[in-house]
Amino acid sequence: MNRSTTFLAATALLGLAHPALANKVFVSNERGNSVTVLDSESWEVIGEFPAGNRPRGITISPDGSELYVCASDDDVVRVFDPETYEELHTLPSGPDPELFVLHPSGNPLYIANEDDNLVTVVDTKTHKVIAEVPVGVEPEGMAISPDAHWVINTSETTNMAHFIDSADYEIKHNVLVDQRPRYAIFTDDGSKLYVSSEIGGTVSVIDMTGAEPTLIDKIGFEVPNVLPEWLQPVGMRVTSDNKTLFVALGPANRVAVVDAATDEVKDYLLVGQRVWQLAFTPDEKYLVTTNGNSNDVSVIDVENLETIKSVQVGQQPWGVVVAPD
Repeated sequence: MNRSTTFLAATALLGLAHPALANKVFVSNERGNSVTVLDSESWEVIGEFPAGNRPRGITISPDGSELYVCASDDDVVRVFDPETYEELHTLPSGPDPELFVLHPSGNPLYIANEDDNLVTVVDTKTHKVIAEVPVGVEPEGMAISPDAHWVINTSETTNMAHFIDSADYEIKHNVLVDQRPRYAIFTDDGSKLYVSSEIGGTVSVIDMTGAEPTLIDKIGFEVPNVLPEWLQPVGMRVTSDNKTLFVALGPANRVAVVDAATDEVKDYLLVGQRVWQLAFTPDEKYLVTTNGNSNDVSVIDVENLETIKSVQVGQQPWGVVVAPD
């Protein structure tokens, strides 16, 4: 074997010995007033930092440079450096921000303000409020369509999904769903919008392919030996191939696995207590769940549909986001 061949072989072996770098997983702890940081390879806790009072919604910029946290009792969005955990600045949010969604470009940020029935639109570069959109009572869930045309807000008391046009910030459609809608998410192809209703116990399926959004189905849940009132759908995630929807079922301590083509439930995965929000790792190999009453996160192997790990985090984990590659 010549020197060049030896070098190439050694390089190949080195590559095999060092897999791709892990991603940081950020978990907001609602009662602990902190964010816990995990390593997505070892699943060990690698950090924790204060994040204001009652941190809930959490997301990260597409380039991974800024971490956004809804500090609900501080009435601001706190922005952190995901590497150093230093607070960089705050964004105005209106009272009691709970959930938000970023434009795919990273700007602007659309924030649900639960106490004043508004969606606040904030420029992430200038840190200024661009618009305030009146919506229903107790706005909560936020989503944005893949083409960024529609910004969705769900109002818990009005029981509606509001369709806000991102061009002029006007509501163009309203769709009635079941009681206490908490979360909304689009399929990656934009053909469907799912809205979870915590008290109604269903996920509404809204078709987005026609002239206007149309409610076409409602997904119900039934788990042996679990009381129906414990089946409270909240956080959701859809795989990027549009094939599988995962739904957190709150105090049922289960994540439902739904065939996104037929909207039929295929399985239920046991996780920690009061499962609330979900996040994929970038390769969608793992799904991370926040479990508020057991103060842990569960790690689900997506391919095998198996819960493989539990990791203790802070007090009452609420939201979760994984840093991009």
